Amino acid sequence: MMYFRLRPKLTHFSLLRMLGTEAPKMGAARQPNLLSATLAFEDPSAFRVKSWGELLRALGIFRLCSIPVLVNHCGKLMSVARKLLGRRVFSLLLRPTVYAQFVAGENDREISQSMEKMSLLGLRPMLAVPIEEDLGESTGEKRYDDNMEAMLECVRMSHSNAWSKDPMMQLKITALISPELCVRQHKVIQDLSHSLFPDLDENEAAHFLCGLQRLNKIAEASVNKVRVLVDAEYTYMNPALTLVTMAMMRKFNKDGAWIWNTYQCYLKESRSLLLEALRLSKNEGFCLGVKLVRGAYMDKERKLAEKEGRLDPIHQSWEDTNDSYNSSLDMLLEVISQKPERYRIIVATHNEESVKRASKRMEELGIDRNGGSVCFGQLLGMCDHVSLTLAKEGYAVYKSVPYGSVEDTLPYLVRRAQENRTVLQGIRKERDLLRQELRRRLRLSLSLRGGS
Repeated sequence: MMYFRLRPKLTHFSLLRMLGTEAPKMGAARQPNLLSATLAFEDPSAFRVKSWGELLRALGIFRLCSIPVLVNHCGKLMSVARKLLGRRVFSLLLRPTVYAQFVAGENDREISQSMEKMSLLGLRPMLAVPIEEDLGESTGEKRYDDNMEAMLECVRMSHSNAWSKDPMMQLKITALISPELCVRQHKVIQDLSHSLFPDLDENEAAHFLCGLQRLNKIAEASVNKVRVLVDAEYTYMNPALTLVTMAMMRKFNKDGAWIWNTYQCYLKESRSLLLEALRLSKNEGFCLGVKLVRGAYMDKERKLAEKEGRLDPIHQSWEDTNDSYNSSLDMLLEVISQKPERYRIIVATHNEESVKRASKRMEELGIDRNGGSVCFGQLLGMCDHVSLTLAKEGYAVYKSVPYGSVEDTLPYLVRRAQENRTVLQGIRKERDLLRQELRRRLRLSLSLRGGS
């Protein structure tokens, strides 16, 4: 079975002995009021806030991203280009193009400028340190400690700057605990009632404890300040990630959703996992924060399942994935309408129909557009016609914002391009709207010249 089933007796997880037991307090949530919700994403005027350079850059990059051969081999192509040009020249070429489109910047000044501009547009930043590891990429304890310091700095930046109400950040557990150990925690999960670290040697057990301590430090620094959204990763490590995340929720989410978990609706078991999380939240008395996504690792998951002779964990069709996402969305919105102070969701999608569905259900259920219990999320540099329209209509909208040097963010950019190739190849509408806005400006410019 791909995923473990969380049971009530596991909500104490034994991990709580290392994470602690005290939970901070949070003030009462706002009560929702009824608002109408009518959305259309056909108006190119959403892009009037962009400069000429931003319009042209987005059009050029989206055109390249729609070419499958470039997206499929972008990692190799960038690696070759870096070797031929040298790191300095390669960085100079990438900075004003792909990097500027999808990354906020490298230092405090650049990041602050990007965030302030986003805030003026009514968008909220959700900072993301672009650090993650997969099997075979573990780099040692010092690297994990350095990653922890980077994430603590992310907490500080998210909280200390008045960029938005209810700041959020993203966190990858595999940046703090080795992926290999996360995979081995399948065994820990199965035998947790008998021994805390079955089959782990002394070094592995020590590393796991250190990883939990790193997570605890980040959670302690962020609670009552910044909401931490733990990303889901590959199915072969997700059970351990969920176990740790639920333990953190059990400690820190007594009076508010400060630690959130991610649910990937392209997985066949996503709905049952979400139902189990809702049940645990109710039985154990902690608030539940949910980041609802379709999922980004489809190709690799299917190839791995085929290689290992397992059943494909991914829904067979795009329609099945949509049904999974929308049914989970409806279920969560219903729960939120009943107890908005206990449950929260970020509708993290570029799919316009799911966004419209969420908006309609919010209106029907009387959920406040900006009450804090429901928000929307898209990636920086993508789907701006949806993000800007939502913000204009008064919804809480977050953009996932990676930051760091070109070297640090390059693996992130390559992975996101490959994992989101379906989205990237389907951005024709955004390109069309960008072209419409560009033509409008050209006509206006020509008419002004003609009248002068």
